[in-house]
Amino acid sequence: MASHYLWSLSFGLVMLLAGALAAAPRKAIDVPFGRNYVPTWAFDHIRYLNGGSEIQLVLDKYTGTGFQSKGSYLFGHFSMHLKLVGGDSAGTVTAFYLSSQNSEHDEIDFEFLGNRTGQPYILQTNVYTGGKGDKEQRIYLWFDPTKDFHTYSILWNLYQIVFYVDDVPIRVFKNSKDLGVKFPFNQPMKLYSSLWNADDWATRGGLEKTDWSKAPFVASYRGFHIDGCEASVQAKFCDSQGKRWWDQKEFQDLDALQWRRLRWVRSQHTIYNYCTDRTRYPTPPPECRRDRDI
Repeated sequence: MASHYLWSLSFGLVMLLAGALAAAPRKAIDVPFGRNYVPTWAFDHIRYLNGGSEIQLVLDKYTGTGFQSKGSYLFGHFSMHLKLVGGDSAGTVTAFYLSSQNSEHDEIDFEFLGNRTGQPYILQTNVYTGGKGDKEQRIYLWFDPTKDFHTYSILWNLYQIVFYVDDVPIRVFKNSKDLGVKFPFNQPMKLYSSLWNADDWATRGGLEKTDWSKAPFVASYRGFHIDGCEASVQAKFCDSQGKRWWDQKEFQDLDALQWRRLRWVRSQHTIYNYCTDRTRYPTPPPECRRDRDI
C-alpha cells in the first residue's frame, strides 16, 4: 500500500513537472485579410466584409476559389476562425493548410469534408513529407461548425506539429527522424485556403454528389493570424531559430492537460486513424507510438 502511494506521488510529481515544462500556445492576434493574405484564383468569388476583417469564399457550379499567404514560413503558429458551409454541403471541401512549392513537397492539412443536411462534418488532417502523405486522421467535431466561428490552428516547430481546434489538441505529429520518419524542417511553406467541389471523393467516398440546387456554398473566415519565421522559398533554416515563443522548450511537448484532451478526442471523436489501420499498415508506422496514437 505504501509503495503504491509512493508510486502515485512520484507519478504525480512527474506529471506536474511535465506540465511546468509545457504550455498552451499564445492567443492569436486577429488582423484583416490583406495584412497576410492575397486571393489566388476566381477573385470574383471572394466577398469582403467589415473592411476585410471577414471574408467569404463562394462555390457555385462554375468555380470555387481560394487564397494564399504573402510570405513563406519555416515554423510558427498559424490560426484561422472559420464558419463552414451550412446545410447540405455534401461534395464540398474547405481546406486550410501549409504547403511548400516543389515536387517533393511538405504539407500540413486541415480538410473539412461536407455532408448531407443533418450529418456531421468530417475533419481530416494529414501530414506530407517529401511528397508523401498517407497519414490521414479523421474526426467528428464536438460542435456544429456551421453555426458559428471556431478556431483552427497549427503549431509547427522543429520538435512537433500540433493541430488545435478551439485550443484543444486533436493531433500531434512528433519529429521522429531518429526513427527514420521524415519531418518537415527545411522547406518554407505558404498557407493556403480554398473551397472547391470534390464530389468524386469527399463525401462517402464519392457516393454523395454535390447538389447544385443548394448553391452557392459559402465558407466564412476571420482572424488571419500568422506568427512564423518568414523565409524565402530557397531558405533552408530559420534565422531566428530558438528565439521565438513557439520555439521554446515548453512547446517541445504537450502539457498534461493537453495530453488528456487529446486522449478524449481519440476515444470519443476519432473515426479513422492511419496508425490503427492494420489493412494498410500490418505493422504500425514507427511514429505512432511516440505520437500516442496506439
